[in-house]
Amino acid sequence: MNVAIIIAGGSGHRMGQDIPKQFINVCDKPVLIYTLEGFQRHPQIDAIEVVCIDGWHDVVWAYAKQFNISKLKWIVSGGNSSQESIRNGVFYLEDKCDAEDTIIIHDGIRPLVDAAVLADVIVKCRQHGNAVTSLPYNEQIFVTDDEISTVQYIPRETLRRVSTPQAYKFGKLDSAYHEAFEKGIGIQGSSYTNTMMVELGERLYFAAGSDKNIKLTTMDDLEMFKAYLNADKDTWLK
Repeated sequence: MNVAIIIAGGSGHRMGQDIPKQFINVCDKPVLIYTLEGFQRHPQIDAIEVVCIDGWHDVVWAYAKQFNISKLKWIVSGGNSSQESIRNGVFYLEDKCDAEDTIIIHDGIRPLVDAAVLADVIVKCRQHGNAVTSLPYNEQIFVTDDEISTVQYIPRETLRRVSTPQAYKFGKLDSAYHEAFEKGIGIQGSSYTNTMMVELGERLYFAAGSDKNIKLTTMDDLEMFKAYLNADKDTWLK
């Protein structure tokens, strides 16, 4: 079984909006629904769980009914951080998933998940036990110790930029979150599942990525999303 955990617990403060950014309407549809539709349409996804901020659960159920997101099976309350939210979603599945089931974690504010990217992350996870969406890093990276100069750079050929979707076998993922929160490893600040796994000693495997897979954090990101929609209405405005 392939189960998607969609993280929709953000507040949207950096957007400067009165509602969480995942619920902002774009072309008469909430951002979160674009994300869910990508998983709903994908033939390899069996079920969807949304981790959502409190007070919005009924809204998500209503939107799911309105936009025919029939694979949505569970809505779970988020935590005070991304890691707490993901943990809540993983722990909720403990009596619903088997150890070999594939869990795909994805940000609710990445609404342009590509079907080929989603398929590749599932395939790579089956092969290796985990997979993280990634792309080459095309800019030069320099290291500074005084913020105004540098004498050291990092060869970009050694770098990859990663995002969601990320996929993990449920048994390993569940035990990793128990260990991480019991020991306080990989759960602070901007930590995410991938960085936590590395801190716990796991080797991660790369899957395909897409430049379209933008994260809607600022108003500029939202305008870029609208531009993608306008450029490809047949795909995204069904």
